[in-house]
Amino acid sequence: MDTAERLITSTQELLRERGYVGTSPKAIQQRAGAGQGSMYHHFTGKPDLARAAISRSAAELRALADQLLSAEGTAIDRVEAYLRRERDVLLGCPIGRLAQDPDIIASPELRAPLDETFAWLRGKLAEVLTEGELRLDPVTTAATIVAVLQGGYVLARAAESVEPFDQAVDGVLALLKGAA
Repeated sequence: MDTAERLITSTQELLRERGYVGTSPKAIQQRAGAGQGSMYHHFTGKPDLARAAISRSAAELRALADQLLSAEGTAIDRVEAYLRRERDVLLGCPIGRLAQDPDIIASPELRAPLDETFAWLRGKLAEVLTEGELRLDPVTTAATIVAVLQGGYVLARAAESVEPFDQAVDGVLALLKGAA
């Protein structure tokens, strides 16, 4: 992995663990094993590097979601595969956690990949749900699924247990199956 890649990966990890303010250039450089000169050779500063890291996290989330939601099976099967995929629930959503960071939300440049990813996810879910025989509006149902998923992360982190997340997923899936 080259220096720029190590810097981006390190920033992704640190943003998720510590937030924007807690992610110092020095911490990024230490984790990446890169010097200050290397960091500023590849990026104009912390905001530029953070934007690259956030964009990478967003692209990775979209790719995984697209893979699961575009697979074979019924609409509900694909949504269930996405909701039940392996994830580090207690660490939180790599995008949702950033959406709770006031410094990221205050920056239109840093906030944009988050908004774009959530909009894409709602759109992809709505597209999948239109293929099913649901008696629910696909657009509002997709927004509900994303809200339940993000809320499940918050509840799990607060309880330091994956149980609230699993309950939220079970609940939304029961509602979808009941509407099929």
